[in-house]
Amino acid sequence: MSKRPDRTAKDREWRIQRGVAIRVGFYIFGTHLFAGFIWLLFYLGEHAHR
Repeated sequence: MSKRPDRTAKDREWRIQRGVAIRVGFYIFGTHLFAGFIWLLFYLGEHAHR
């Protein structure tokens, strides 16, 4: 027979939790990257020679 039902449910839940954790990590990284880019634009605009 196949795996036990409780083992399969645990594996599925672990994969879902892992997927959510990876997605949250990408969102946090992307948000910081975007914020850094905006900060860089303000910094360069403030120090531009006019």
